[in-house]
Amino acid sequence: MKIVIADGLPASALHHLQQPDWTIDAKQGRPAAELASNLTDADALIVRSATKVTRELIESAPKLRVIARAGTGVDNVDVAAATARGIVVMNAPGANSVSVAEHAMGLMLSLARPVPAADASMKAAKWEKSKFAGAEIRSKTLGLVGLGKVGQEVAGRAHAFEMKVIAHDPFISKQIADDVGVELVSLDDLCARADYISLHLPALPSTRHIFNAERFAKCKKGVRIINTARGELIDDAALAGAIEKGQVAGAGLDVFDPEPPADWQLSKMSQVVATPHIAASTKEAQEQVGEETAAAVRDFLREGLIRNAVNFPSVSMETYKRLRPYLLLAKHLGSIVGQMGEARIHAVGVRYYGELAAEQNQLLGSAVLEGVFCAILSSGGVTPVNARAVAAERGIELIESRSSRSRNYTSLISVKLHTSDPSSTSGSSRARSRDAGERWVEGTAFENGSLRLVLVDGVAVEAPLDGTLLILSNTDQPGVIGAVGSLLGRHRVNIASFALGRNYECAGCAIGVVNVDEAPGSMVTDEVLAEIRAIPAIQWAWRIRL
Repeated sequence: MKIVIADGLPASALHHLQQPDWTIDAKQGRPAAELASNLTDADALIVRSATKVTRELIESAPKLRVIARAGTGVDNVDVAAATARGIVVMNAPGANSVSVAEHAMGLMLSLARPVPAADASMKAAKWEKSKFAGAEIRSKTLGLVGLGKVGQEVAGRAHAFEMKVIAHDPFISKQIADDVGVELVSLDDLCARADYISLHLPALPSTRHIFNAERFAKCKKGVRIINTARGELIDDAALAGAIEKGQVAGAGLDVFDPEPPADWQLSKMSQVVATPHIAASTKEAQEQVGEETAAAVRDFLREGLIRNAVNFPSVSMETYKRLRPYLLLAKHLGSIVGQMGEARIHAVGVRYYGELAAEQNQLLGSAVLEGVFCAILSSGGVTPVNARAVAAERGIELIESRSSRSRNYTSLISVKLHTSDPSSTSGSSRARSRDAGERWVEGTAFENGSLRLVLVDGVAVEAPLDGTLLILSNTDQPGVIGAVGSLLGRHRVNIASFALGRNYECAGCAIGVVNVDEAPGSMVTDEVLAEIRAIPAIQWAWRIRL
């Protein structure tokens, strides 16, 4: 495993990545060409804000599985390009929230009490006491635009100053707002009521210049603006104009668009307190962000756990431990139906039974698709991150459903592959006739973590899901097991287990699942599979490698 760290991380973070057989390539400020060369065999890339992770850089890293941004925003990462490649993009959204919140409060206090200007006056040997009269923030109304982790930290500190706190955030529930003592309001209402407005939004097309000339005109006259989130949220020219007109009394800005500013007019205004994007620049925040990022990368590479992903659903460690065997089960079931013939796939049906029916299973549905595509696409590159997008591009519908119907297992996953227009040109006619139509398998995970295939095309069987399987349909008559076993024995292929199930809807039909041990010189080759299919009692047969 190779991890490339392109920007600085504290030593405490590097400690999380010191694993046996892992290589850490940590170097700051390397040229883009050198970084691209270093990424050719890398599994993970960790950056801060200095390194730009472009589409071209991503294309230079064929093995890359995860990109981690040690910070909140991922503006410097081409998330769309990473997602298309199936690469997880992670960040550390809450690790620096206290530092950013404290800086936001510092800017607010600096606007209420002109400490920076008074300090500059004193350093110029001037005593201008009457010039720097301020105002209390007690009893004033603070409007938070965005009530995520940073916004909630700011709210707590504002309450300590006895401020009234309101917020606009359409993605936060009333319960969360109530828990932190914040009233949820519309953005127009917030602007009309707030004495101070602090921005805590991500940079998105929908939030760019959300505070423009029109918005400032709707604000309470004399409002003060604080921005420690993203410079793109504010139209700088509009803010400067609103300050000049007296509509906005002042602004505390830590972020700009671009950075550093191309036009320094706003930063030089006497009503503005400006800092060079340092809200998260504390020793504590840098260590916590680095440690959280490194730990998330470690857990992903070592266990497959996805946390703090911006392009894939994240789960808690508890949920992941519970779902982990079912994620592998889902991938195996998808792989099985994907390997049972060659035909045009138009839909994949996934149904969850038992305890799984009560959960949100986007991870499991993606794992099924990953298994299907890994079986049928020679190019590879499909992961749960891009599996749904790959399905959409190929016109394949994913149909997920849940059932409360009682089954014989605590939890069970059912996968049906709907196909048409067989295109296979190999194998017997009996094998080719099996390509089109519906392929149906079900499986479960036992408490000890072992996986079981429990149904094939409506026929109950119970076989271990591991290694190489032969799935057969045969006439239910004496001698079939012996014929298959003798054939495999002649080719030095050892049988680990042989499970049979009778198809009661088809008189005289049965399904067999044979687990075999493969090794060099004792493989179920295409020629061996053809011999199995030639056995008179065999209706169809498929070799499945998991």
